[in-house]
Amino acid sequence: MSIRSNTGNSRAGKGSETAKCNYTAIEYGNDHGSISFGKVHKKGDVTSSVMLQGKDGRHRFYMDHDGQRPGYTTLTSPGTFAVKTGMDLDAEQDGIFLNAENGDIDIIASNGKIRMVADDIELVAVGALDQGNIKLEASESILLDSKKITSTAKNLLRLATPNTLEIVANGQCKFIAAVTRMATDACSLKDDKYGHQYHHKNNFKLA
Repeated sequence: MSIRSNTGNSRAGKGSETAKCNYTAIEYGNDHGSISFGKVHKKGDVTSSVMLQGKDGRHRFYMDHDGQRPGYTTLTSPGTFAVKTGMDLDAEQDGIFLNAENGDIDIIASNGKIRMVADDIELVAVGALDQGNIKLEASESILLDSKKITSTAKNLLRLATPNTLEIVANGQCKFIAAVTRMATDACSLKDDKYGHQYHHKNNFKLA
């Protein structure tokens, strides 16, 4: 006897041997939203301990406990996600604390800007060996604008560009060094007694 296709709704049926199946799940809801415990996700791959879902299916919060996402907590919102805290705190207390004991923290604005505004902003990298780095990389420009910029490098400070480097001081310009070396394109034709031709060729590989 033939069976209508819309009657076989079990996620653990034929062709889905690895799908989750839960016989103790419960759900409460109406046309405005729902809350469920032990619900299996639509793909049948993960069971959610607690799932909250709004009228818009994209507006949801769920805590998963098995499958591909054990211990995952996921919140999706089609609109703005806003957090406001610290009304009763002092200025020196932590208002928001995020701590990933292992793994990375990714903050991504796929089509927008990331802004950080505060009285002070501190970036600290404390990794050991080849870690402990802070990297700034921009496809267009990196702009620094301040009353005072102080840079201290314990081993090496290098400014390099394949095009134009400008150092402008409307007041005083000071250079202090144990030894100062300068090389121009003249070294590429004929080396001088200090061997600057080697440094000229080595650094012009930058372009």
